Order: sequence, then C-alpha cells, then structure tokens
Amino acid sequence: MTISPEREAALLASVPTGLLINGQWRDAASGRTMEVHDPATGEVLLSIADGGSEDALAALDSAAAAQAGWARTAPRVRAEILRKAFELVTARAEDFALLMTLEMGKPLAEARGEVAYGAEFLRWYSEETVRDYGRYLTSPEGKNKILVQRKPVGPCLLITPWNFPLAMATRKVGPAIAAGCTMVLKPAKLTPLTSQLFAATMMEAGLPAGVLNVVSGSSAAAISAPILADSRLRKVSFTGSTEVGKRLMKDATDNVLRTSMELGGNAPFIVFADADLDKAVDGAMAAKMRNMGEACTAANRFLVQESIAAEFTAKFAVKMGALATGRGTEAGAQVGPMIDEKARAGIHTLVTAAVDAGATVLAGGAPVEGPGWFYQPTVLANVPNDADILGQEIFGPVAPVTTFTDEDDAARIANATEYGLASYLYSRDFSRLLRMSEKLEFGMVGFNAGVISNAAAPFGGVKHSGLGREGGAEGIAEYTTTQYIGIADPYEV
Repeated sequence: MTISPEREAALLASVPTGLLINGQWRDAASGRTMEVHDPATGEVLLSIADGGSEDALAALDSAAAAQAGWARTAPRVRAEILRKAFELVTARAEDFALLMTLEMGKPLAEARGEVAYGAEFLRWYSEETVRDYGRYLTSPEGKNKILVQRKPVGPCLLITPWNFPLAMATRKVGPAIAAGCTMVLKPAKLTPLTSQLFAATMMEAGLPAGVLNVVSGSSAAAISAPILADSRLRKVSFTGSTEVGKRLMKDATDNVLRTSMELGGNAPFIVFADADLDKAVDGAMAAKMRNMGEACTAANRFLVQESIAAEFTAKFAVKMGALATGRGTEAGAQVGPMIDEKARAGIHTLVTAAVDAGATVLAGGAPVEGPGWFYQPTVLANVPNDADILGQEIFGPVAPVTTFTDEDDAARIANATEYGLASYLYSRDFSRLLRMSEKLEFGMVGFNAGVISNAAAPFGGVKHSGLGREGGAEGIAEYTTTQYIGIADPYEV
C-alpha cells in the first residue's frame, strides 16, 4: 500500500523542530534553520533549528550539570526508563519507519526492520543495566582485599550517521543511559528527524532533563569542536567515515578522551565451491542490499572460487536485476534512492572505472533517470583485482565479483585492505570457518549468514575500521571506567 500525502504530513507535524537542551525544545541561538530533504524527490520535508557552537556548549552545560545526579540514579530506575522507551518505540514502529523512509529513502519494509533492530538495543541495555558487575577478592599474597567497581565515564558526545537514523542513536544512547552517563547527541544533518522524534520518546519514557540533549546542525565541526575542547567532556562515540573519525580522534587527544570509533568497511563476501550456491546467492543479496548497500557492513567485494564463479555470478545478476527501484513509500519499491547526488555520482564513477578496466556489466550499471538519486542494482563480473571499486567502500547497490583459487588466496585478497569491519564466508565445512576466521583480519565474520548485526553481539572492527565495540556486554563497558580500591585486611585492622 502506498502511503498517502496526508499520512506523511501528519507524521511530520509531530516531529520536534527545535534543539533539545535541558529537557526543553528551543530555537538555535543564531535563529538559523536548515532544511531536511526527501532524497527520493528532492522536496523539503521540514525546516528545523540549525544548531551551532553556542548551542553545543549549552547542551554540554546541561549534560555536565545532570551527570552527578544521573550517575547516582539506581540501576533499576535507569533500566525501567530504557524498557519503557523500548515499548514506546515498538508501539510507534510505523511512525519511526515512515519517518526514516522519508528522510533517508529506504523502503518501508527495510525501515520496519531497522525499528525492530534499533529498539532491541533499548531492551538489551535495560537488561544489562543491573548487570554492570564489579568484583571483590583477596590479593594473591593474602594481605589486602581488592575491590573493583565500574563507574560511568561521564558526559559523552554521540555523533551518528545518516544511514541508520534510529539504530545508530539507540546503539549509543542505550548503553550510555545504562552506564549512568549524560549525553549530547549530534545527528547527521541529512537525517536528523528520526533522532528528534526518538529524543522526544526518551523524554516521554521518563528520562530526566539534561541526561539526553540533542543538537542538530548543518555544520558538524561547529558543534563538535567546542565540545571536544571542553574538559568536562569525557567520551566521544562516532559512527561514520574513517576520514572524519581520524580527525575526531586527533581532536580528542588534547583532553585524553575515551573514544569509540565505528568507521568504514570493505567487507569481503567469500564463496567456496562446496557452498550451497542458492543459499550463498540469497546471503549475497542480504549482505549487499541491506539499506541499498549504504551500510558499513555491506558486502563490498564478492570473492568466488574459480570453479563456481560463472554460475554464482549469473544467478546473482538475475536476482539483482529483478529488484524494483522506487520511493520507499510506494507499493512494490525494493530499492530506494541514494542519500544525495554526490553519493550517486561517486558510485557511478567507480562503476565506470571498473568497466573501463575490463569488468563486465551483468545487471544495472547506470543511474535511474527521473527525480531522486536512484541507482540501478548492479553486478559486475571479471573485475580486475587492482580495480578501484575493490579498494573503496562503494556504499551503494553495486556488487563487483572477482575470483580466488584456495583458502590462502581468499584470505590474502580479503585482507588486502586498510579496513577490517565485517566479512562473510559461505561453505559447508565448519573446519574451514575456524581456519578462515583465524586468517581473516576483520572484527566480525558471518558464516553462511548475510546479516549478522545483533544487539546482544559486539559490533566493531580492526585496522582503519575503528576502535571499541557497540552492542553485547562489551557495549556498556565502553561507557564506564574501572576503579580499584585496595582495602586493608579486615583481620589486621
């Protein structure tokens, strides 16, 4: 069913358009506003407050003032707020899904999946809040007692990307609340509306004023720079490009900030000759086309053993070529637009260069004419190993296929990148999984699975893909510091 314009208008009218500072929605200090556009049509969805440096520092003032009280709040109270937020987000799943579709472009079915995934971080951390364990033990020589406790790290700056507007916010806000940290959330300028609605939902769930502050703005540097330079900030968590992440890490060194960086990816999708070919093709579709390929975990390179490469690629191309592009609110739309014109142009440049280098187009290969920033789902065969498209993050619906000979060759090709986030492996041999996961330089490995992200699992990478982990028990540890207390032996006192 196609969503009506009236339904869209009613939803947009419910989205807060100000900056959330100390529990109040307010205009930017400058009075400026910025427009948020629909990438499927180019039309303006809403104008919202365009926050700047003065607003950023006001938000940090609020977070710093609330920190001590929030840290003392009982874990069960924090847990119940997160649980209530999970219930509210779940109850409003259709609103959140439609809003993401409007501002980011993903089809409604995809957006509904993100709501379920994003809400799960709120439920998971509601359960983890009361399990943030320390330890108490006798020192090895028996003279003292050792008490170790985990404490909230303090006020945090959370910077989220445009491609998963809800899940990237819940994946950071959930553990920060669980640990007892206050926050300034800076959403991506291309997709701030979902974060605005999410923040309002958190307030409705009972989150006290000042714990979560939201400053949307057209200049990321104007917001992040003054906060990073302020000694009251104790942590920065960023999801986005490696280039920006490196700059933030340099800025964070002056105040020796705790950092979590979830950066770029160049995921290999490795298919061995003994794999179930049909399942491998289905997994390839899931790994490539989640979020139209606009995901750091998206399969970026398809490495297929030589003996089955032609058959796999042909089946893959048929499925990719059958996908229908369209505005995400329209019935039948399976592939939405790229986020903007620049993104689509970059994708086409990579495809054109690969073809010039000898690759063969089996499906797609060009932008879609008409309004919006659509690109045809594309499969490229016979891609040379030195082609730019294999070395860069595509961030779009393009699948380049190359070949390998054996396990060592597959691992060598897969590891020939500065990135190390996600990887995928298809084979019937479980022993091969164990051997390959030892060889693969990636923080995550999917075995016969094209989608592996889960709130209960540690998400993150190695090399230039970042530092730290989000999700799982590891996620809450990123928002805590460890304190050791040495206690004299009570029998000697």
